[in-house]
Amino acid sequence: MSHVEKRTQAGRVTYRARWRDPSGRERKRSFNRKTDAQRFLVGVEDAKLRGAYVDPAKGKVGFAEWAERWFATTADLKPGTRRTYRMLLDNQVLPHFGTATLAGIDTLAIREWIAALVEGGLSPSRVRNAHQVLSQVLAAAVEGGRLARNPAAGVRLPKRVEREMLFLDAGQVEQLADAVGPHYRVLVYFLAYTGLRFGEVVALRVKRLDLLRGRCEVVESATEVGSALVWGPTKTDERRAVRLPRFLVELLAEHLADRPHGPDDLVFTAPQGGPLRERKFLHGQLKPAARRAGLSETLCAPTIFGTRRRACSFARAPASRRCSAPSATSPR
Repeated sequence: MSHVEKRTQAGRVTYRARWRDPSGRERKRSFNRKTDAQRFLVGVEDAKLRGAYVDPAKGKVGFAEWAERWFATTADLKPGTRRTYRMLLDNQVLPHFGTATLAGIDTLAIREWIAALVEGGLSPSRVRNAHQVLSQVLAAAVEGGRLARNPAAGVRLPKRVEREMLFLDAGQVEQLADAVGPHYRVLVYFLAYTGLRFGEVVALRVKRLDLLRGRCEVVESATEVGSALVWGPTKTDERRAVRLPRFLVELLAEHLADRPHGPDDLVFTAPQGGPLRERKFLHGQLKPAARRAGLSETLCAPTIFGTRRRACSFARAPASRRCSAPSATSPR
């Protein structure tokens, strides 16, 4: 029968919980408060009845060691996702829980950690992402028989702050395209009117364009991971066809006619050849062009790289309201 013993050593009072595991072996664990010991035993007896009992000794594995084992199992994820997980582990999770054991992390400790992140100025979305990584590590411990339950499950998280989506209108897109210069002019129109993710545009090859039918096929993406460019499938792992406005078809035809190209060549490249890099394009080309055009940099960046909703709205708008597109012969 499980029970709690009061013990006094060197003037310090502790409470020892005693119980028998499913094999009949006697176990014990000490607590500073009697209520904690009693609550623990209630959980033990409940787990035994449900067949979910876990030996507390198995939870003595270091959290940092277990986190690295978990991270090794994410090798099948996209490189960008793994890089984000690694950054969250190194910057938010391990600095706080790295010296703890799996069993030493309880729900209150997690709530205190979340509060500290919020007070430290970390954004709600980043806090939620850090909690997600912590929860996945602890969930793997439950699956591995190291913990009886996931203490991160059900913890209250800060609410996300929905930021207003800002978009360029058709006239501002034309201003930006003219200001960015001849090499990137068609790229700006393509980003604004197709809504492709930047990595999908980087990986777009000539053979994926069907200018006769006015469409392009989106098959792959190129993602910057640190200083490397990693090629792979799209974010959703699905192919899709995107309709191209007639004026954009004409601009693409001009763009390709100006340089030799083969089916496997990239549609858009850096000035000296080779794939585009998002950060270099954003900070070296797009933002300076926005300043020259008298446009807000904060308006341009999220719009160009987040125009999937806006591109769809162009396509759905009635003819009388649809944004007028520049002709292929508009001045450069």
